[in-house]
Amino acid sequence: MNQQPSATGAPVSRREGRAKVTGAAAYAAEHAPAGRVHAWPVPAAIASGRVRAVHTAEALALPGTVAVLTPDNAPRLATADDPTLQVLQNDRVPHHGWHVALAVAETLEAARAAAQAVRVEYESDPHDSVLTPGDPAIYAPETANGGHPADRVRGDFATAYGTAPARVDVSYAVPPLHNHPMEPHASTAEWTGGQLTVYDSSQGATAVRQALAALFDMAENDITVISEHVGGGFGSKGTPRPQLVLAVMAALHTGRPVTLALPRRQMPAVVGHRAPTLHHVRLGAGEDGVITALAHEVLTHTSRVKEFVEQAAVPARVMYHSPHSLTTHRVAALDVPSPSWMRAPGEAPGMYALESAMDELAVATGLDPVELRLRNEPDTEPDSGLPFSSRHLTDCLKEGARRFGWSGRDPRPGVRREGTLLVGTGVAAATYPVLVSPSEATAHAAPDGTFLVRINATDIGTGARTVLAQIAADAIGVPVDRVAADIGSSDLPSASLAGGSSGTASWGWAVHEACTSLRALLAEHGGAVPPGGLHTAADTTGRAGEPVPYARHAFGAHFAEVEVDEVTGEVRVRRMLGVFAAGHILNSRTAKAQFIGGMVMGIGMALTEGSTVDPASGAFVESDLASYHVPVCADVRSVDAHWIEEEDAHLNPMGSKGIGEIGIVGAAAAVGNAFRHATGVRLRSLPLSPDKVLEATERRATAGANSLPA
Repeated sequence: MNQQPSATGAPVSRREGRAKVTGAAAYAAEHAPAGRVHAWPVPAAIASGRVRAVHTAEALALPGTVAVLTPDNAPRLATADDPTLQVLQNDRVPHHGWHVALAVAETLEAARAAAQAVRVEYESDPHDSVLTPGDPAIYAPETANGGHPADRVRGDFATAYGTAPARVDVSYAVPPLHNHPMEPHASTAEWTGGQLTVYDSSQGATAVRQALAALFDMAENDITVISEHVGGGFGSKGTPRPQLVLAVMAALHTGRPVTLALPRRQMPAVVGHRAPTLHHVRLGAGEDGVITALAHEVLTHTSRVKEFVEQAAVPARVMYHSPHSLTTHRVAALDVPSPSWMRAPGEAPGMYALESAMDELAVATGLDPVELRLRNEPDTEPDSGLPFSSRHLTDCLKEGARRFGWSGRDPRPGVRREGTLLVGTGVAAATYPVLVSPSEATAHAAPDGTFLVRINATDIGTGARTVLAQIAADAIGVPVDRVAADIGSSDLPSASLAGGSSGTASWGWAVHEACTSLRALLAEHGGAVPPGGLHTAADTTGRAGEPVPYARHAFGAHFAEVEVDEVTGEVRVRRMLGVFAAGHILNSRTAKAQFIGGMVMGIGMALTEGSTVDPASGAFVESDLASYHVPVCADVRSVDAHWIEEEDAHLNPMGSKGIGEIGIVGAAAAVGNAFRHATGVRLRSLPLSPDKVLEATERRATAGANSLPA
């Protein structure tokens, strides 16, 4: 075969783009097998207790109602690893919004009406749903999310901090945050004999099939899970969710195909959320700004159903030079929905706190915030002592400063004014670990000169089909338009889920190996393909799961300029720049979209997004998009992303790092730091909403800037 220009790195358009914008791409709830009915869940109205009775007569009498499932008549489930999926199995209510019944009807409207007609009697228990320091329910977990040790101690923090010439001792708060993908969590289930087919809005059909097999005591080969098109997930679709189990149960109970799309207002209670985190950060440094002592202590909540501990102190273990370090996680088990993954779990809230504290240290030492970070570059990863496979944070900071025009910045806060607007700039660093999981793939060469790769990868809007075809084209040595990628079904070779920014690295490794083998096989045949084609397979289980003697991370730097209206309290991001070092970028078009998407989500985290738990009901108050405010076009002005090409031989055959999550990491801190520069006031709880801004600026005006903390 002739040498072809490299397909990887090129700005190839997403292959499914036209199908999506024309409506040809079918999502989970849009599959309509013959005889399909619809389901609508009934959520619990108490925070803790039990169901005394479920009255279904009125619902069953409504036109179109097919059935109402309750703990009394729902199919029995086998015990499985995830207790959040044990729905309608008993009368226990562990939190507000837990599903206590399911209405099934001929139409979506009839199902909703039937669900509203179901009457539930409860016996309530006392509940505790609000995270409070000093709560007797607080305990030390063994590990945090990702298997990280809850606590890590290096050196003698107390002594080093106590003798440091410059010290920062600050606390920050991040509220509960919710995943709100464009496509709600949805499933369509159909039984045909003993075979089960499910169309599921999921980040990993392989994991969904495994869960269903365990819950319904079936062989995996009797289940097919299809997740061909998925409208976003942000981690909330990384594990199976209750709507999947309810749809399968309803289909089994009624003998008809069932579609269940979760109402958006029910999602915060049952699809996971980013748990609130309270951060206590202490930094001790020399007069030169070099950190000698670092402590990051995190308090968060979990549910009584399933433990999940946001690993928010972990980034502080690897980010900066810190010979004396203390990082801990504490958690309170409350009567709340189970938290779970949300874009960059751990890193997003943790780096908000750490990078805000670094800005405060820059103020305390009189150093430029970029220079402070440059002075604290570690030679090796502080926590493990391992060398970095590659680390170009300094390049990101310097290049970002150049592109942003940082050198012209007046470091004095609160001096740049345009009428009623105060303007300021801020910077923050970003990091995210390199993760990879075993996967399998096959590659096929057809006599007509085309190629097909098959792997159960999931495209949640990131362009997985496209980039896998690019990887395959380069490995085979053919133009990318001759390669097709078949993904999104559990009947395909098994693959890891789309999560942890690990999808492309994991799937691409398997595809690369299968296609490299195919290229060698083609060479053995002199480039000719026999009538039956040529076929190869790859399994990276042995290599992708091996430990490596390197610390592998992506890095980045965010620069933000904000304007603060002293009259209205509004904070707006005028411009934002991200510069990232994430290995070899495989598709410049889709990568830029991922970086910018994460940055926009970071703007939302900083300015608009936040949720509260009502102490009386135990429910999330902001349960829909009318009250939970994600950024809209008016909130996003100039946002740009660039990257530094890295050559890293210690990652995977493509030399790539994950890019789906690093864009949000540190972004909120950059906005918060810019707010402080604009106003001279430091707000330490997110979001920076107008009420908080007005209160802070009014206190500043009344008391004088010098009497307020930096």
